[in-house]
Amino acid sequence: MSQKQLKEAFVSNLNGTSLLEISAGLSLPPLCLLCRGLLLILYHLHRGKPVSSRKYSLLLDFLVLVSPLLFSCTVLSPVIFFIPVILAAFCAGIFSKIYSRRKREARAPFGQIVAEFQKAHLDPECIPAITVFRVYVNVLTSISILAVDFPQYPRRYAKAETYGTGVMDLGVGAFIFGNALVCPEVRQQSHTTQPKFSSLARQAFSVWPLISLGVGRLLSVKSIEYHEHTSEYGVHWNFFFTLALVRLAASLLLAIFPKHKAWLVAVALAVLYQLLLSTTSLKAFILHGSDGRDSRLGFLDANREGLLSLFGYLAIYLASVQVGLWLLQPRSSVRGWLEALRGLALALVGLWVLLQLCQACTEPVSRRMANLPFCTWVLAHCLLLLGFFLLTDLALVFTKLLVKGAGVPCCWEVVQPPDSRKKHGVGAVPVGRQGRLSQLCLISAINKNQLLFFLLANVMTGAVNILIDTIHSKAAFTLCILHLYMFLNCLIMYILHARNIVLKFW
Repeated sequence: MSQKQLKEAFVSNLNGTSLLEISAGLSLPPLCLLCRGLLLILYHLHRGKPVSSRKYSLLLDFLVLVSPLLFSCTVLSPVIFFIPVILAAFCAGIFSKIYSRRKREARAPFGQIVAEFQKAHLDPECIPAITVFRVYVNVLTSISILAVDFPQYPRRYAKAETYGTGVMDLGVGAFIFGNALVCPEVRQQSHTTQPKFSSLARQAFSVWPLISLGVGRLLSVKSIEYHEHTSEYGVHWNFFFTLALVRLAASLLLAIFPKHKAWLVAVALAVLYQLLLSTTSLKAFILHGSDGRDSRLGFLDANREGLLSLFGYLAIYLASVQVGLWLLQPRSSVRGWLEALRGLALALVGLWVLLQLCQACTEPVSRRMANLPFCTWVLAHCLLLLGFFLLTDLALVFTKLLVKGAGVPCCWEVVQPPDSRKKHGVGAVPVGRQGRLSQLCLISAINKNQLLFFLLANVMTGAVNILIDTIHSKAAFTLCILHLYMFLNCLIMYILHARNIVLKFW
């Protein structure tokens, strides 16, 4: 077999992993974020000031926010269930140290601290969990697209061939979910007076970078005969095209139907698509082609997975729009967000029950078809990760109240109550000293240039695969390559952020 055939076989015919293992893996990013925040608060407690060195800030962020994820999906994957326990114990130890060493004049009964925490008002202009969710999906995807070509990356984490739940299968749906959370339909005010179809032209124009990237990827892959897994999206299709078309189709549907009913449109679309899969020959066509022998004749036949899975991805996008609208409802206090977390937990339970029923009554999860179980699975796990990030933010807010003046980048700001602001004629004023912290955060850096970050990851992944025999790499060499690859990408984002450069011209 040629090197190209070996690499294609290396990522083919896989069956995914268990839902429990994926859930355990999803707890790692929030725990890493919590650990970073607690370390910064502890540093402030000892030194009386935040970390001021950009070099040390970048190093801390990379070592705490990114490096553990690289280890967990490679050499530490056999003990993936123990890693969250170890990280949680480490965070508990740091919190205990903070609680016992806070300034004597700030000491107060624990009950009083809890009451003050519940009444605390949070900056209503920003929900950090959404930003962190989107950044971490990008980071995890960037790690996986290169790590999957190394033998240390477990085959069960790679994309499943037909049925199954691989970690990379979830990444595809999570990208759709994250994009929908911040789409124009969510960010626009519900009382806007703009005509419903006025934004369609802007949406059509805004997706041209995705289409350009899709064309560029297609031409580059074909020209250098780069290895590709045809059954993922087809011969000519790729995920950039899927992102562009889903966004356009969703904008059209949201111009026709009220956006607060987006979840109804999503349910109708997903159920109808599943009925077609179950009652017609559509499933056989997707899996085996028009002649039943995996033919790739004609554009539709050649790209059947990418084209027909659009219905499932569109349903995920519309349901995620509903989640975004729900998140942006007015909630200014911690108590309001604790109630929101309770509602999120109920939604998660409902989705898990629905997922089990869907798999029992229809078929297993299939990213290749983007069937109803796949849509339900993606939404359940994305809400789980989002809920973890919200819980992490609230835990850091509580800890910041223990150490007055401490701050954590990309974490909720505690602000003066609304009545107090009106009384003094001022806007939302942060209680802590947060002015420079946003400049010293890897998450903010990646968030400013997310598309560039993903594009650089794809380019560097291709370069590594061309220059290195990844399949036969040893563990130490693999870890060095993955760390260098991620650090270079993060460093570029960090430098651009430090110079306040945003490469966006559409």
